[in-house]
Amino acid sequence: MSSLLNDYSLRAHNTFGFDVRARFARRIEHETEVAEALHDARTASLPRLVLGGGSNIVLTGDYPGVVWLVGLRGRRIVDETHDTWCVEAAAGENWHDFVAWCLAQGCFGLENLALIPGTVGAAPIQNIGAYGLEIAEYFESLRAFDLASGEIVELDCAACAFGYRDSVFKRAARDRFVILSVRFRLPKAWRARAAYADLARSLAERAIDEPTAQEIFETVVAVRQIKLPDPATLGNAGSFFKNPVVGAAQYAALAAVEPGLVAYEQPDGSRKLAAAWLIDRCGWKGRALSGAAVHDRQALVLVNRGGATGADVLALSQAIRDDILARFGVELEAEPVVV
Repeated sequence: MSSLLNDYSLRAHNTFGFDVRARFARRIEHETEVAEALHDARTASLPRLVLGGGSNIVLTGDYPGVVWLVGLRGRRIVDETHDTWCVEAAAGENWHDFVAWCLAQGCFGLENLALIPGTVGAAPIQNIGAYGLEIAEYFESLRAFDLASGEIVELDCAACAFGYRDSVFKRAARDRFVILSVRFRLPKAWRARAAYADLARSLAERAIDEPTAQEIFETVVAVRQIKLPDPATLGNAGSFFKNPVVGAAQYAALAAVEPGLVAYEQPDGSRKLAAAWLIDRCGWKGRALSGAAVHDRQALVLVNRGGATGADVLALSQAIRDDILARFGVELEAEPVVV
């Protein structure tokens, strides 16, 4: 049976770098250890938190229960058809490293999602996306341990109920599953996805008219490194807010009084507003409350400048939400999970 770690620091397990502790922690490095951990009498009655890379979480204080640190490893090509490759990675694999590995195998399609922090297991929970792509588009299935039944199950795209930065794992199935591995079906007939404004601009600056998958990957990395802070040097959880979606009438009313309003038309006629533009318009970019601040280059990112707590970040996020609601009549929704 895996050993329990007592009074364990979670500072290295959350990208905000909050110095909080868990009453107990245990490492999950083999699939069989999930069942062992579930039935461990020493912690069976305690609250449980499953952590991968900790890149989408706000820890507001010491955790009174047991934290499972998922470190499952492994990557492979499962099969290939005439038209596709199927690739798989264990939940504890670093997401960016997995994207790079896919490219090295000649399996293209995920390159627009380069440098997104976190693990493979966290990717379906958030339905991560960037530069015109969400993982739901290439997702095939995942394997997960069902904590309710004690069995390993397989869930397809429909069962995961993906939405914009959303999935069943954030709603009806929250805290029910421990994701073990994820599979993606990637097309052999690859085409570059380079229409997203920042990506297209950077490619043009490099005089790349017909980019390869590797050039898309490298350009995405370069753009993200310019715009977004590295959690290893400045604590953050990436984009903190979702881009809000409003109806056509509300968009028209806002556009009439807010010159330059940035929005993207959706298939149903609604508009997805750029949350970063709204936040910047309210003067929050670069501002701080206590040790928490809005990043000075990307208004969607809240950062820990040193010594901030989860409460500081939540107070800052609420102040921003209040201002956005007061000025635009729009509710911002936070992406990270608050514990």
